[in-house]
Amino acid sequence: MPAKGKHRRPKSRSLTRGFVAAGTGGAAIALPLFGATGAHAAAPEAPAAAKSVTAQVAQTAKPAPRTYTVVAGDYLAKIAHNKNVKGGWKKLYADNREVIGDDPSLIHPGLKLTLGAKNSGKAAKAKENRTEKRASRSAAKTEAPAPAPAAAPTTSGSGFTAPVPSSITTPYRASGSMWSSGYHTGVDFAASSGTSVKAVGPGTVVSAGWSGAYGNEVVIQHADGNYSQYAHLSSLSVSAGQTVGGGQQVGLSGSTGNSTGPHLHFEIRTSPSYGSDIDPLAYLRSHGVSI
Repeated sequence: MPAKGKHRRPKSRSLTRGFVAAGTGGAAIALPLFGATGAHAAAPEAPAAAKSVTAQVAQTAKPAPRTYTVVAGDYLAKIAHNKNVKGGWKKLYADNREVIGDDPSLIHPGLKLTLGAKNSGKAAKAKENRTEKRASRSAAKTEAPAPAPAAAPTTSGSGFTAPVPSSITTPYRASGSMWSSGYHTGVDFAASSGTSVKAVGPGTVVSAGWSGAYGNEVVIQHADGNYSQYAHLSSLSVSAGQTVGGGQQVGLSGSTGNSTGPHLHFEIRTSPSYGSDIDPLAYLRSHGVSI
């Protein structure tokens, strides 16, 4: 019996080894199962991370700026109000100055404006390039010898005269349409391209060259402290610093800048800059010009 008991002990050891083997096997099996469980748990994390990155990109991406195409009857104040532009027409003008030019009142149908973001796209760049080319051509014309002045219209006793001998097509303070300020800041004279444009009175040329929406422009300071402006010229006959007499040619009429066709835009101002306009016809009449 003792021998048989000793003979049975290996079974106990066999069970122990079996237990150890099972334990070892269980460990071997548990590890892959644990790894598999981990792998299955990690799988959903990738889409979550991708969603997080996508959300960050969406948050940092800026919305595309809105654009608006000017139609007949528009002016900047009206557009800014209708499109809820923060900062009003002044902000709208500041953001699109490269496209509009120096005079915010001169916008025309078909002009594309950016709403709420500065217009620095290809359209603005193209506009800038065209402006530089025109300015270069204007400078070349200014440096060339001035053509012989055409016969000046009859001047008044004070030496003042009309800028061109023609009728007025758009009066001073005409409202609406293409003027953001709500009115026309000068008067428009009918004048086909190449018509001789005269200084309305003696004075000194303060500027002669390209001026954005006004195209080729001449501004003259007169002895009384007021300034006359001649815009959309096809060519210039004077240069800055030059002294001119009443009736002397300062350029030829045209349709440069923001213009719907050949004409002369004429202003009288209390300063050389836009926004200081006064009634040009009343001014000429006060100097004895019948117009």
